[in-house]
Amino acid sequence: MDHHSEDIKYEEEFVVNSRGNKLFTCRWTPQNFQPKALIFICHGIAAECSISMRDAAARLVRAGYGVYGIDHEGHDRSSGRRRYIPNFSDIVTDCSDNFMSICEKPENREKKRFLYSISMGGSVALLIHKKSPDYWDGAILLAPMCKVSDDMKPHPIVVSALTMICAVAPSWRIIPTPDIIDKVCDDPEMRKEVRSNPYIYRGKLPLKTCHELLMVSLDIEKNLNQAIPFCSHPGWGTILLFESMVTMPFLVLHGGDDIVTDPSVSKLLFEKASSRDKTFKLYSGMWHALAAEFPDDVERVYSDIITWLDERANCAVSISEMSSTSSV
Repeated sequence: MDHHSEDIKYEEEFVVNSRGNKLFTCRWTPQNFQPKALIFICHGIAAECSISMRDAAARLVRAGYGVYGIDHEGHDRSSGRRRYIPNFSDIVTDCSDNFMSICEKPENREKKRFLYSISMGGSVALLIHKKSPDYWDGAILLAPMCKVSDDMKPHPIVVSALTMICAVAPSWRIIPTPDIIDKVCDDPEMRKEVRSNPYIYRGKLPLKTCHELLMVSLDIEKNLNQAIPFCSHPGWGTILLFESMVTMPFLVLHGGDDIVTDPSVSKLLFEKASSRDKTFKLYSGMWHALAAEFPDDVERVYSDIITWLDERANCAVSISEMSSTSSV
């Protein structure tokens, strides 16, 4: 969809984070009216916001929302070494600081605030929520990275070696990386479209990035399966049990045939979270990139997302009246 359609206003801006990095931000807002609520994008490891998210943003704006994105440090139009994540908590802080600064503008203070996350961005969204548990009105979690699937997870010996090598050569790019595009969506036409995006990263990931992603996913996965708090990564602190950590309303969506992130862990997140308002949707036969599937499937996913958002943004139903729902 066109960035500059008559009913959508698209704008770009660079901001500077606490570490002096220039971060690319963008926003899509209704051209002729005030948005009824705000949506903030947390993108995945191989993606960015301005191109990857414009179809989603256009759909959401036309449903009445303002949509805001930020490219993580080292990603695409933001500064920093390409796809190098020295500390996962930096990404969380950058997103949280930028999103909250937008929410606190006078014209936005009364509007509801929702996080919209994809894959790795799911971990970012959950940790943003953890920083300020009562601040967010809800989250959309598309195939969240709560666990790397067994098909993609490295052998424990590789994990041990990775940890040791990271200490001396964190920026090395020596781990073979499969063509992730072939694993995220089933539709050949969508694969071509994704490959045409000049900002999509296709190279090997730095060792430190692989380590950070693996550690955050292992910690989250472990917390979903145990009854005591767990901490293994001093860089971003203790992750509490999901039972106490996730209290906001959320919709988690996952493809049943996803081989990048594990749909069974999304179901576990749904079951363990203490949120009174939580919904889990499993789409049989769909892959990792739910918004890059065949057209009829994509329409179904966005219909579910916008229906969920509208019920909460419009306050048509109180949270106490909502219940936990799961569908396959």
